[in-house]
Amino acid sequence: MMKNLIILVPLFLSGCINIPEGVSPVRDFDLTKYLGTWYEIARPDHSFERGLEQVTAQYSLRDDGGITVVNRGFDPGKNTWKEAVGKAHFVDDATTGSLKVSFFGPFYGSYTIIALDRMDYSYALVCGPSKGYLWILAREPFLEDSVKSGLIQQAKDSGFETEKLIQVSH
Repeated sequence: MMKNLIILVPLFLSGCINIPEGVSPVRDFDLTKYLGTWYEIARPDHSFERGLEQVTAQYSLRDDGGITVVNRGFDPGKNTWKEAVGKAHFVDDATTGSLKVSFFGPFYGSYTIIALDRMDYSYALVCGPSKGYLWILAREPFLEDSVKSGLIQQAKDSGFETEKLIQVSH
């Protein structure tokens, strides 16, 4: 429906499921631990999310073995919630954090988990098909500064332009 903001349209219209050079998806990934709600902590400023606050991503298992993805954010300027619903599937096996996600028909974009809290699945570093797409996610609407700095440093070391990251208000 046109009223819904397709939060990740530019990423997924490309149909690109490549992984950027210099990064690798996490291995020994456990989808059951990853399912649920994640809060967006930081991201580059893209037009499809510009101005949105309280951004979350909700992942749940589909009957077909895929994953339902619901991205949601609040636009304080319009005093409205924007939501996009999509689907995701593993690119390879279910123990590798490399997925393809679609919010728009047959067009898929990559969703690569490149860092993850292995113990509690409390934070993740995710990228899209190029180094222009990067998200720091957490299970709570905040993340300890030391953890966030470590993730930012890892992204910087992998060639992402971390100086372009904005902090998401919750």
